[in-house]
Amino acid sequence: MAKYPKKAQEKVEETMHEMKEGKLKSGSGKKVTNPKQAVAIGLSEARKEGAKVPKKKSKNK
Repeated sequence: MAKYPKKAQEKVEETMHEMKEGKLKSGSGKKVTNPKQAVAIGLSEARKEGAKVPKKKSKNK
């Protein structure tokens, strides 16, 4: 996994833990089962809290 600032790493760790417990939900309200999606949610939440996290990568190249 890529290295992120401590605050972002803590947020990702928290969301991964929620996913493993079955408590993490996506924006549409469905359960998150994909670890990559859990990481993306964690980084997004860290961004909202003001952590320095690189910008999202676009899918289209």
